[in-house]
Amino acid sequence: MTSPIHDPSYDPSYDVVAIGNAIVDILSQSTDEFLAVEGMTKGSMALVFSPADADALYAKMGPGTEASGGSAANTVAGLAALGSKAGFIGQVADDQLGEVFAHDIRAAGVHFATAPRTGEPTTARCLIFVTPDGQRTMNTFLGASQYLPATALDHALIADAAILYLEGYLWDPEEPRAAMREGIRIARDAGRKVAFTLSDVFCISRHGDDFRALIADGLVDILFANENELLALADSGDFEAAVATVAAQVPTLVVTRSEQGAIAVRDGRRVAVAAEPIDRVVDTTGAGDLFAAGFLHGQAQGQGLEASLKIGAICAAEIISHYGARPMHDMKALVAEKVGR
Repeated sequence: MTSPIHDPSYDPSYDVVAIGNAIVDILSQSTDEFLAVEGMTKGSMALVFSPADADALYAKMGPGTEASGGSAANTVAGLAALGSKAGFIGQVADDQLGEVFAHDIRAAGVHFATAPRTGEPTTARCLIFVTPDGQRTMNTFLGASQYLPATALDHALIADAAILYLEGYLWDPEEPRAAMREGIRIARDAGRKVAFTLSDVFCISRHGDDFRALIADGLVDILFANENELLALADSGDFEAAVATVAAQVPTLVVTRSEQGAIAVRDGRRVAVAAEPIDRVVDTTGAGDLFAAGFLHGQAQGQGLEASLKIGAICAAEIISHYGARPMHDMKALVAEKVGR
């Protein structure tokens, strides 16, 4: 079964172009006790609203590692590692962390040409505390990323991609929200597909009505959610009822369920795959992002739902087996070994 993304009648320059937060991740090992003392909710994402608060929390971190991140940026980096043609649009500042982000994402094989922003605030950073069970608790200072203007969008780039991928995290600030709406318009006018990831229950609590309106208006072709996000979007405590409600409103619904694997529903047809087995969960940072990369890669290559879910599960398993949200193994070889192509 050919995917709706893969259309042999045209040959786009890019399989996926994403609009998202341009963030540098700083990861450090932590404990449940530390999270409790700092008032953090384990496994969640919280915003840090001032540079001073971000600096104070950073000072309390143990030894850490830096890597460019951001949800949609992680996804396109994964897509590039799989062999897809990917681009990214996101705002960094004209500072050292901005240079780190730009270098990392270009080195990953992703097209990135958004001009850096001068002046304050600094490039966004996400302080990630990883507990021994591999759960990550994120504290994000959005910095320059929340000032992505619609004027920064590369219209030709969006129009020449088979699919535009948007992250719910970026919906919070007003300016990039307007830019994402403009991106949807550009993609729609060009006859392209739009994918949207809900990102976090936190995002739904703040912007659920907007997300539901996008879906109701038929502006989302592929919706990514984890189980908790789906329940929040559907305002339901029952998983099956939530699946039925949301799947009836979007052409393709993809839901990840951690150790229970993932499902996809399209045109009333539902398929499921199991989670890929791994020896130990080290860090769940980026698991959903890389799952989306695998699924979108499969779709861009003309794979069916089940194979695309399988590739997503392989990518998620690889990313949770080590620290950081970018692949560390040969993803093409890994997928070829486990999927066969």
